[in-house]
Amino acid sequence: MKNNLKILRLKSGLTQINLQMKTGIEQSLLSKFENGERIPPTDTLMTLADFYGVSIDYILCRTDNPEINR
Repeated sequence: MKNNLKILRLKSGLTQINLQMKTGIEQSLLSKFENGERIPPTDTLMTLADFYGVSIDYILCRTDNPEINR
């Protein structure tokens, strides 16, 4: 599954460990989400969308507009 999670993290200047410390989401899961090995559950998607200030649809590449449906 393609997603924008890695792009968002890198644009924010964060490592996966930094993101783990800020969100409480395990680094190993962040890696799997970024690499498309696992799909984040809804609560995790909401946490990441709120953290980055984007829509869940943007994270999941359903739109190129990060602000849609917010």
